[in-house]
Amino acid sequence: MAEDLLTRPNSTQQSAGDQPSVVKFDNVSIAFDRKPVLEEISFTVVRGETRIILGPAGGGKSVLMKLANGLLRPDSGTIRIFGENITSLPERDLFKRRARIGMVFQESALFDSLSVEDNVAYRLHEEHVPEQEAHARVVEALKFVELEQAIQKFPPELSGGMRRRVSIARAIISQPDLILYDSPTGGLDPITSTTIVELVMKQRDVSHTTSLMITHRLQDAFTLAMNRFNPETGKMVPIPDGGVDESTKFLVLNEGKVVFDGTTHELVSSTDPWLRAYLS
Repeated sequence: MAEDLLTRPNSTQQSAGDQPSVVKFDNVSIAFDRKPVLEEISFTVVRGETRIILGPAGGGKSVLMKLANGLLRPDSGTIRIFGENITSLPERDLFKRRARIGMVFQESALFDSLSVEDNVAYRLHEEHVPEQEAHARVVEALKFVELEQAIQKFPPELSGGMRRRVSIARAIISQPDLILYDSPTGGLDPITSTTIVELVMKQRDVSHTTSLMITHRLQDAFTLAMNRFNPETGKMVPIPDGGVDESTKFLVLNEGKVVFDGTTHELVSSTDPWLRAYLS
């Protein structure tokens, strides 16, 4: 799939210069037990952009995601979310910022003792949203992920793919300004993975929500980059003329360092030996 892009015309890339940044890392480093995990990481994600994060296992991708959500603090450098430096914010202020962020974990992180409805509505209950309004919003979120029929079920009754879809519904329930997808297709079969990627695409193209997405599957990454969600058919379709989605870009990490930061065409056209081997 990546090879096909090399022979296709380059899409006109939208300038990010006039777009406000939603996520900005500036020379961020963090180590555990004196072992560097991320070293001098710098990148910017603008409003409406989807940033796919690739790289070998153990390269610091999930740590980067936790830094973006304020769950970890860097040893050095600054992290700005929605234009605000969160590096040294008190936990109570971080909690307020997280209200604008949706998080999808690889393991779904659902409460087995709560129904699907109560799992999806968890944040709304914390915010004391009236029950009738919360129910309506849960139904809307479950319809978005095509799972409204499971509203009264419990997580142990669901397949892995269904649990992941519930996790996405929970992430979007508060209409976040930023969604962090930490390996949303991890551990799923290829067909189910494609279903999850289609939901990420739907959120990108219908709601235009800024997002970061970690994936270990190159096929998922390029499916997201080369297709667009069609609201009329409710399915994803290839972008005409071999194009790519202009709002979807890539960040590649290796051994805790950024080895690539750019567009889809720049990635597949790179002559860097390590990147070419990784993509092959």
